[in-house]
Amino acid sequence: MTDDPYAIIARTIDRAHHARQLSLYVALGDSFTAGTGCPPGEAWPERVANGLRSRNVGLSFRNLAVEGATSAQVLEQLPEALELEPDLVSVVCGANDVLTTTRPDPAAYARRLGALFGRLQRANPAVRLVTATSPERWDFLGLGPRTAARVERGIRRVNRATRVVAEAYEVPYLEVAGHPGLCEPENFSSDGLHPSPLGHRRAARGFAELVRDRCDIPIAIEGGTP
Repeated sequence: MTDDPYAIIARTIDRAHHARQLSLYVALGDSFTAGTGCPPGEAWPERVANGLRSRNVGLSFRNLAVEGATSAQVLEQLPEALELEPDLVSVVCGANDVLTTTRPDPAAYARRLGALFGRLQRANPAVRLVTATSPERWDFLGLGPRTAARVERGIRRVNRATRVVAEAYEVPYLEVAGHPGLCEPENFSSDGLHPSPLGHRRAARGFAELVRDRCDIPIAIEGGTP
């Protein structure tokens, strides 16, 4: 007996719907992802997780990011992430590869970022990954002119590496570099380095739109339409 074509369509739609459902989102990175200086529950990854839960019933979330982590130290977060078997992972690092040394090595950073993406994709070919570039302006950090120029130059080189590696692994990235919000002091905490709660809200919206538009994941976007 031939199946009812409407039943076939319904099953196909149902399978596609469940295929897009997420069970676990894991965040890897440094203080930007860890939410340094931000009240608990208000950092951008938590906000993204909350938006995901409204469309992905039962979603779990783990934030493995550590303040001050370089890309080498973010690699150390990877074994725990792999054990958790996530189906969405955000990986944001690179700023500390510049801020913690006078001689940043973008090529070494690129190799580590590629290793992060590659190992996650090999462990689960269906995993969705997202990343981001880093701010290239630090107007409120109080750096001297020479130090500011050196940091901005290093961040630009690291950002170029991020784009190249992300495109090679087909990982969508949020373009933070050059964002007009970097000129607005209300987006930064009092240290001039970390985002304020408002900065985290705006970052969460950017990541939510990235997840929705580039990863085809249903998510509620704070302050906007899903």
